[in-house]
Amino acid sequence: MKKYIVITTINPKSLGISKFESMNDWHVIVVGDKKSVNIESSKNLTFLSVEDQRNLGYQFTQLCPCNHYARKNIGYLYAIQHGADIIYDTDDDNIPYDHWQLPEFVCNQQIVSAQEFVNVYKFFTDALIWPRGFPLEEIRQTVNTDIRNSEPLAIGTWQSLADLDPDVDAIYRLIFDKELTFDKKHSIVLGQGSYCPFNSQNTFWQKKAFPYLYLPATTSFRFTDILRGYIAQQLMWKQNLHLGFTKAMVYQERNVHDLMRDFSDEVECYLNVKPIIDTLASLDFDVDPFTNIEITYQTLAEQGFVKMGEVDLCKAWIEDARSFSRISIT
Repeated sequence: MKKYIVITTINPKSLGISKFESMNDWHVIVVGDKKSVNIESSKNLTFLSVEDQRNLGYQFTQLCPCNHYARKNIGYLYAIQHGADIIYDTDDDNIPYDHWQLPEFVCNQQIVSAQEFVNVYKFFTDALIWPRGFPLEEIRQTVNTDIRNSEPLAIGTWQSLADLDPDVDAIYRLIFDKELTFDKKHSIVLGQGSYCPFNSQNTFWQKKAFPYLYLPATTSFRFTDILRGYIAQQLMWKQNLHLGFTKAMVYQERNVHDLMRDFSDEVECYLNVKPIIDTLASLDFDVDPFTNIEITYQTLAEQGFVKMGEVDLCKAWIEDARSFSRISIT
C-alpha cells in the first residue's frame, strides 16, 4: 500500500513535518509557493518548489494561481501519479501524537439524525464549540441525534480531530480563545443526508474518494476546503461512501493568523453554505465521480458561488488526475 502525506507551506520545516517525515511507511509531499523557504528533500520527503511544479507538466499547474492554498492540488496530483492508495491531508502546524495511525476505512457506529447539519464536535466534548464552516444559525439548535450500531459502512474520508487549537472559525476564536482537548471516544460515521463540515488539516482519503480532493482556487483561503468538504459528502454518497470522524491524533500549534482577516475570509462560509447545499441537492449526477465534480463547479460558477475561471482550473485538474489514475467507482 502506497501512502502519501500532502502539506503546503511557506515556512521553514516544522516539527510536524519532521515527525511525519520520520514515518518510514509514509512519504511526505511538501508543496511550496513563491514565498516558501526551500526544504531539503529526503528518502521520505519530496519538496516541490514552484519551478519543480512547473516541470511536472501538469495542465493544472499552468493555470493555478500562486500564493493560494489551492496549490495543494498539485501535491494530490503528484501522489496520484505515483500510485497512492491513501492520501493524508494535513498542515505544517499539526503535530502527530504517538498514537497517530491510519484508521480502517469502515465504521459500524453511525450518527442517525433527521437534521441536515450535525455538529459532530458535540460527540467528542461537552464544551460549546463548532467546526469552521458550520452554519452559524445552527449552533444553538437542539441536537436530535442517536448513535446506533449498524452494518459496517465504507468510509471515503476520515476527519480526525485536532487538540489544543482545533479547526474552528474566527468568531469562536474572537469570543472564547481557549485551548481544548477532545474526549478520546470511539469513531463515528455520519449517515447520508446529514452534513458536517470537514477540513484539509487532518483527513485521511481512500482511493475511491480521490476525485473529491480538488480544492477550489477562486474562493477565499478559509472557504476552499470547507466548500470541498460539503461537495465531497454529497458526491461520496453516490458511491455509498461516508464521512467518518475519529479522535484527535494530532495537536495544533497554530501558525500566526490575523483573526479579523480570517473572519473576512470566512464570510463566504457564513452566507453560502446553505444555498450551496440546496444547489447540490438539486443536481442530476452521473456515475463517474470526475464528471460529477465538473458538473458541480460548472453549476456553482453559473450561480456565482465561484468564479467562471474555476471551471477551467477544475477541468485541468480532472484531466491530469484521469491521466494518472484508474480509480474504481464500485
